[in-house]
Amino acid sequence: MTERTVVVGAALLDTGRLLAARRSAPPELAGRWELPGGKVEPGETPEAALERELREELGVEIEVGDRVPGRWPLKPPYVLQVWTAHLLSGSPDPKPLQDHDELRWLMREELWDVPWLDQDVEAVRKIEALL
Repeated sequence: MTERTVVVGAALLDTGRLLAARRSAPPELAGRWELPGGKVEPGETPEAALERELREELGVEIEVGDRVPGRWPLKPPYVLQVWTAHLLSGSPDPKPLQDHDELRWLMREELWDVPWLDQDVEAVRKIEALL
């Protein structure tokens, strides 16, 4: 089996809401919505990568929860894995600092109001069951 590089995504949950982030780059993804996150660096656990990525992209501190069942293929050699996460008390509100130009908290009935990136759709369906 070919080695895959894990990309972690956060199902950042807050009182029944999920945080969605609109991509601003690269151009082919701009304007579409995703779960925030990023690549796991060599020697880093997926959970540590998620904490680092959300600090860099959104300026928040999180507590990583459970892994959402499933793995979703991205452009080779990447594969998406998603964990639930919650803001730590005292953490500031998320802000789109890097790779995003807008954030939106979505209630369960609003999950499909935004155009998700194709690779995030199946993960969002799994998360919908958690809300």
